[in-house]
Amino acid sequence: MTRSDSPPPSRRNRGRPVLWFLLKWGLIGGIWGSFLLLILVAWCAYDLPDVSRLNEIKRRPSVTLLATDGSILATYGDLYGTRVTLADMPPYLPEAVLATEDRRFYSHLGVDPLGLLRAIYVNFKTGDVVQGGSTISQQLAKNIFLTPERSLHRKGQEVLLAVWLEHNFSKQQILELYLNRVYFGAGTFGVDAAARKYFGHPVQQVTIFEAAMLAGMLKAPSKYNPLNDKELAKARGSQVIKNMVAAGYLSGEEANAVVTQTAPAVAAQASGQIGEYFADWVIDQVSSYVGASDQDLIVHTTLDPRIQRAAEADLNRILQEKGGEMKASEGGLVAMTPDGAVRAMVGGRDYHNTQFNRATQALRQPGSAFKAFVFLTAFENGYTPESHFFDGPISLGNWAPGNYNDKFYGDVSLREAFARSLNSVAVQLSERTGRKRVIETAQRLGITSPMANNASIALGTSGASLLEMTGAYATFANQGNGVWPRGIDLISTRDGLILYQRSGDGPGRVASGTAINDMLDIMHSVVEWGTGRKAKLDRPAYGKTGTSQNYRDAWFIGLTADLVTGVWVGNDDNSPMQKVTGGVLPVTIWHDFMTDALAGTPPRDVARPGTGGWIASAAPTDVTPDTPETPAEPVSAPTTIEGMIQNILGDDSGQDTAAKKEQRRKVLQEHIGGAKN
Repeated sequence: MTRSDSPPPSRRNRGRPVLWFLLKWGLIGGIWGSFLLLILVAWCAYDLPDVSRLNEIKRRPSVTLLATDGSILATYGDLYGTRVTLADMPPYLPEAVLATEDRRFYSHLGVDPLGLLRAIYVNFKTGDVVQGGSTISQQLAKNIFLTPERSLHRKGQEVLLAVWLEHNFSKQQILELYLNRVYFGAGTFGVDAAARKYFGHPVQQVTIFEAAMLAGMLKAPSKYNPLNDKELAKARGSQVIKNMVAAGYLSGEEANAVVTQTAPAVAAQASGQIGEYFADWVIDQVSSYVGASDQDLIVHTTLDPRIQRAAEADLNRILQEKGGEMKASEGGLVAMTPDGAVRAMVGGRDYHNTQFNRATQALRQPGSAFKAFVFLTAFENGYTPESHFFDGPISLGNWAPGNYNDKFYGDVSLREAFARSLNSVAVQLSERTGRKRVIETAQRLGITSPMANNASIALGTSGASLLEMTGAYATFANQGNGVWPRGIDLISTRDGLILYQRSGDGPGRVASGTAINDMLDIMHSVVEWGTGRKAKLDRPAYGKTGTSQNYRDAWFIGLTADLVTGVWVGNDDNSPMQKVTGGVLPVTIWHDFMTDALAGTPPRDVARPGTGGWIASAAPTDVTPDTPETPAEPVSAPTTIEGMIQNILGDDSGQDTAAKKEQRRKVLQEHIGGAKN
């Protein structure tokens, strides 16, 4: 039979070479694929991190600042909360996380191929990375063992470690470990720390919407946490609620109820973060109390959140309403107890615009507010509120301090001179008692900023901070005992070991009891009928206004039995305001703040040293505004009291010579003859 006569091969025989080809090369490909896979696994596994580090936490030690009510004021470093079991968490919290991060968590073996393919498809369709393919096991492996590096090698290690976790731990253990270690932004790790940070309570108390917000932060912690953008965080939480419906954890009706009826109780620090200037001031002091530490620290501060909110709101509101037309762009406020515990601190209108603290860092001219040290020095050297001086034009060398509108009052008591803020009397008093003594008095009461020894010091031309001025005035409410302004009461470790606890109340007595009573007398007159009369409250109040040259600085520092508060208003570039004196904007801010801060506190008077009381004289019928101070011009030569009196009375030429001589004789008897009362 010829080849052409042979029967044709069957279809089965024709298919065998193809099948054999496929099997052959499939086997070869499988062998080589397995070989390459083993090489890839070996490549990823050769430098796998030590899995015994599972329970180690390498992080920066945290410092947590607590307010007086126990709420978190601020945190620094890496903050971890209390370890919480799944059984202790509200069930909807892990459900929210699973619905958003890994719906197939209980069915995969550490890696979810379907989830990965779905993420690739969605990302390709949208043209953006909107879904991730990593499972919770992979995320936990990355968080604990690996770096954020994006590479094939790191991804391969992530997969191997995820499979290892799944082999060695139960699903519940993996989820629990993940929820206690995952990052939630703002240096916060774990659901408990995040709940306390953002909502002000432990994780056991979170609502469904709060749980949804926590789950929503995991996608981009820095973007979706309430500290960054509260509204964006809420919107993300609403999306998680929808995810929970899609995953079957919530019904549509339940979801609608959650979204429409449950208002997320975002904590104060997450909805505006109060006391940021104060927190900066305190955190800079922690190391000086306890030194460098590798432990988590808890700092119990003196700040009262209710009082702080009132301070921020009142200062910003009044400057918003009136600051523009009066060309006053900035302000500061410090409120403390009579023993120096700072309850509120506002270092400016917008911390996020600038972190420069105008309460502690800015040195501004206190103007007439400095006169308190001049008059205290005088009272400690024999003068009283009833002592009389002559208010009139004076000149010291080339410098001639004036009063408001160049109005002078002639013979006045020191009480009236202080209440009206008369410059010529303050300068005379400073020169008579001695500038060096005035400087020493200010330093005794806590002024540490440099002070120039010239005649204009009586008018507050040397710069000082709002904090140190307020602390100095606290002496008048503290029975003459010196005050060290403080923001820290106690520092402990997270385990409760006390590293520092405040003891003592400052430097002790720095002013005599009689002089303090005299100061309260004249400071009361300022509020009752003087330049600070707009500061009147429903309780005894005392204070002093201050205005520097050309209206560049305006102050009011006042006190009651419970709070001592200083307010400054001005511009950062030192430009003049529109006739803003201490008796205008600062007094208004002070009055409104003190009204809010003392609401609910029973009225009482300041405790005075000794048993001697005081009776303020009747108010004059004509009351002027606070006096803007003149520039600090250096005095060319020492000026004697006789020369000052000559400047007041003029020479003996012209008419009424005999009357002028008689007036000079009386004044000389007052100032040189030794009669001080």
